[in-house]
Amino acid sequence: MRFADPINFLLLLVVFLLGVFVFWALARKKRLLNMFGDLPLIIKNAPYISFARQRTKALLLLAGLVFVSLALARLQFGTHLEMLKQEGIDIVVALDVSNSMLARDMKPNRLAKARQEIQGIVDRLKGDRIGLVAFAGEAFVQCPLTLDYAAALFLLGAMDQNSVSVQGTSLSAAIEKSASAFNQQEKKHKVVLLLTDGEDHEEGAVQMAEQARKEGVKIYTVGIGNPAGEPIPILDRKGEQVGFKKDENGEVIVSKLDEAILQKIALTTGGKYYHATAGEMELNRIFEEISQIEKKELEGTLVTRYDDRFQWPLLFALFLIVGEFFLSERKRPNRDSSDVENA
Repeated sequence: MRFADPINFLLLLVVFLLGVFVFWALARKKRLLNMFGDLPLIIKNAPYISFARQRTKALLLLAGLVFVSLALARLQFGTHLEMLKQEGIDIVVALDVSNSMLARDMKPNRLAKARQEIQGIVDRLKGDRIGLVAFAGEAFVQCPLTLDYAAALFLLGAMDQNSVSVQGTSLSAAIEKSASAFNQQEKKHKVVLLLTDGEDHEEGAVQMAEQARKEGVKIYTVGIGNPAGEPIPILDRKGEQVGFKKDENGEVIVSKLDEAILQKIALTTGGKYYHATAGEMELNRIFEEISQIEKKELEGTLVTRYDDRFQWPLLFALFLIVGEFFLSERKRPNRDSSDVENA
């Protein structure tokens, strides 16, 4: 036995206070009558006064309100199994973890900003499966498609510049690995969110996006960084900056956001491109786009449901309150002698 809404037991406090007031009022009425003379004699000669009936009516009403409180607290006992069906889409988030994502044109850096964006997206999901792909010079599935958002966020926190041993940025590898994470038998309900600075060190990203489109994948790209560029910091083992990356000529390497390639990838698959901002206004637009995609019925979950039994206390409450309504306060002639005895 359990109560689904125990907060409603607070109504019992109201019932208690009401009971105190009612019986205080009855006692005060007795004291006022006693001021006019001998109370037993007044009650005996007054055909309309019956304190026993008034107390009974009060008890019936209060008991009825107690059962109303039990009903509102939703008494439950007994269980049954129920298949909980969910509808949603499959979303694979591909995160660029290359060294260029350490650039600090987004605070604290591009990679941290991208993880923050992904968390904001996951927090908005309801019933959609989420998967994670980490990529740099190559790509791998960090988290298969799942409804366990807590597990996905835990694995997201472990994704950093050391997650992929091969450095560089291969958008084609990211798209290919993301597309392979879906059910290959389906041709819709598939979304890829690609978060990167867009610096592609290999060709073939647009061609791979076209192949993904044929498989029913829609790609939304999110550009992380500044098109003007930012140097790539070099970090020591403690994570402190010790310099900037340089090319063979000793020149500081500047990593620039390549919006053009990201726009082409999104356009190829019927998706959209968004530029990450400090205020994260793009998250609402991304979620609005995703929410409009046709959903599918995902694998159901067998859950235990408690059976509601609030009808029984509600029935008792109705019986008591109706009984109180029809019970007269006036005593029957020569029968309610208990009023004289209890006066």
